This record gives sequence, structure tokens and C-alpha cells, in this order.
Amino acid sequence: MRKVRHSRLSIYMNVFETLRLQLEWGADEAVADVPIDRRQQEMPQSSKKSVPKPQQVRATPGTIRAGPAEAAALAASCSTLDALRNAMDGFTGCDLRSTATQLVFADGAADARIMVIGEAPGAEEDRAGRPFIGAAGQLLDRMLASVGLDRTQVRIANVVPWRPPGNRNPTETEISICLPFLHRQVALIRPACLLVLGAVAAKALLAEPERQNGIRRLRGTWRDVRIEGLEAAIPCLPSYHPAYLLRTSAAKREAWIDLLTLREWITKH
Repeated sequence: MRKVRHSRLSIYMNVFETLRLQLEWGADEAVADVPIDRRQQEMPQSSKKSVPKPQQVRATPGTIRAGPAEAAALAASCSTLDALRNAMDGFTGCDLRSTATQLVFADGAADARIMVIGEAPGAEEDRAGRPFIGAAGQLLDRMLASVGLDRTQVRIANVVPWRPPGNRNPTETEISICLPFLHRQVALIRPACLLVLGAVAAKALLAEPERQNGIRRLRGTWRDVRIEGLEAAIPCLPSYHPAYLLRTSAAKREAWIDLLTLREWITKH
């Protein structure tokens, strides 16, 4: 009997290890009975031996395949938020576009005095096309409410507008390609200050040598950020990302202090 129980336990442990490995590889959603590689075209029924070709993003008028320099030029050419969104929708220079469901542009007021900047969309944001709507987004709403703000009073965006596979952090290359679009959005909105959430967002926006510091050293202190197209630097307050706070309750006290710092700045400006 003990031998049978030991055998069953080994089977269960193997199953759990397999599930853990799949999660690390980015298989964090089960949406079909049969696995589908969506990067591959369906094999023609008339010839099962034919090799499927990689699926290509459908080109539309104005679609541009480019790198950071072309992204910067394209972003600079946009004079409105609608034009910027359309330009990003037609831009294929970031490989994340081919694995994401859709562009996650922004949410909130187009004339906001406060702009909240996160890192990258998650699974729920990817499906809905809006930033910060999952569990982390709900916590962000409560955080904003604690200082008298809501989504109609702020502008919310991410450094990277397409979801990285498996919710991994975006790479330096992906950030460098997407950053000109974020800078242009900030320049068009002209907010009075930025609330930057998470280490990825803080390091993307801050200059050297500050960007080499971790979020624990950066948080809670106002810093200046230079944005192309704006005459003066913008005050920037780094803080913890809500997703981190959901995992680390002990950090919520420091995040609350950061919110009080933001509220004090609001009352003085």
C-alpha cells in the first residue's frame, strides 16, 4: 500500500513540475482544449506535408517596419493623440506586436495634470486594450482614490504598449523602440508631473546615473525627467508598481508615503 501511495505522489509531483515549467515558458492561459501555435498559419488541408509559414502582421496603409530611429521620427511627426495612436497601430518595428492581441495605448484624460506610467500590459489589458484593468489596476484605482483622484483626472499609459509573452519584463531593445511613442504622448498631453510605477518604467524614463539604481532607492523622491518636445523638465515621482504591492504587502506602507508625497505636491501646485 505504501508503495502505491509513493507512486501516486511521484506522479502528482511530476505533473506539478510540468505545470511550473510551462508557466515559466509563458503558457499562463488555457483557452482551448488543443494547444495552438498562433504564430504559424494553419496548414492547408489539401497537403498535410506542406510546412506552415510564419504568420505575418497584415500591412495596412502607413504600416512601417523600423527601429528606434524610425520610431522617433514617426512619433515626432504626430501632432495629435489620435495621429499618434494610428501611427503606433501601423508600426511593426517592435516584435511584441506579433505576439500581443492588440495595442494598449492609454486611458484617462487627454489634458491630465498627472500622468501615471507603468511598465507593460498584462493578459487582461492585452485582451481589453486598456492599461491597468486587472488586479493591479484595481489596486491602482484605490491608490488614486486615496489622494482624491480617479481615472477621469489622470492619464495612464505604459512604457511598452504591447504585452510581452508570459508577462515577462520588456527587453532593453523593446523599450528603446517604444520609448519615443511614450515621450511623444507625454509631450502632447503636457502633464504637470509624472507618477512612475515600477523599476522598468523608472529606469526607462530617468537619465544616468539615476537609472542604475533600484526602485527602492528611487521611490519617494521627486526627480526631473527631460522629454523631447517640452521646454522644461517634468517632475517625476517613482514608486512601486501595484503588481509588486500585491505580492509584497510590507511595501504598501512605503507606497502610501509616496502617495502622501504626491498629494502634498498636488496641493501646492
